Amino acid sequence: MKRRKFLKNLTLGTGGMLISNSLISATLSSSSKSKRIVILHTNDTHSNIESFPANHPKFPGMGGVAKRYTLIQKIRSENEHVLLLDSGDIFQGTPYFNTFNGELEMKLMSKMGYDAATMGNHDFDIGLDGFLNAKKHANFPFVCSNYNFSKTVLVNETELYHIFKKGGIKIGVFGIGVELNGLVPKDKFGGTVYNDPIETANSMAQLLTDLGCKLIICLSHLGYDYEDKTRMSDLVLAKNTANIHLILGGHTHTFLEKPTVLENRNKQQVVINQVGWAGINLGRIDIDIDAGLLKSSTLEVK
Repeated sequence: MKRRKFLKNLTLGTGGMLISNSLISATLSSSSKSKRIVILHTNDTHSNIESFPANHPKFPGMGGVAKRYTLIQKIRSENEHVLLLDSGDIFQGTPYFNTFNGELEMKLMSKMGYDAATMGNHDFDIGLDGFLNAKKHANFPFVCSNYNFSKTVLVNETELYHIFKKGGIKIGVFGIGVELNGLVPKDKFGGTVYNDPIETANSMAQLLTDLGCKLIICLSHLGYDYEDKTRMSDLVLAKNTANIHLILGGHTHTFLEKPTVLENRNKQQVVINQVGWAGINLGRIDIDIDAGLLKSSTLEVK
């Protein structure tokens, strides 16, 4: 066994920018075959089960669970190590939610094979009891690191983090949610305690590092950026934390042409991405362990 570069270069977008310096190091056998880890991600799908109509002025024929499933399955057929993640606001936005109270969304995400998700503010819209009832139809974990549910019906129903092993690499995933007070009616989140995002993220990232994770992903529902630069956001989180490699965001419905790369508090690179809303896009990040490449693309669901 010897030390080798896991991510030697960072490539973003089609022909995008190339950033030198290793993001992550891992111990790999010199005889290890080239392996690729593919991270797929969505955010703010908002109960959009069907595609937009063909005459829609912005997104004609785009989105829809069936088309997303087809795209995901194609990618899985071409790649051995795939993770499918969601950054929250699964609920609210179409009559499907009002009719089925979130059960349909959970069943369909389970069918699509989501590996993990975090909660957005709209996932509280039917209250904690409603979310719990819908969650019974989910066969994947919800990672909620800065929401303390110990005094609610969601006690032990979510995880602080989840560790996956893909291609011989441990991948740690945790979730950071937006402040609920003032955004969500009090009766919808009840005794939920909101903990500081930066302190929580640093604690989770350090713990996952200590547990041997070589790739650490934060599923964030803080929002990408705001006019008030002091307001908590993905950009603020990235600059004030360490040991996080990817922040996959939601909440602000931001369409990024390519991920943003910032330096964290230790001058190491953090990749931030968000793919709009309504499931019209599927984010994809490819990591080739041996070749040391990280590529990112936004795939239209159509």
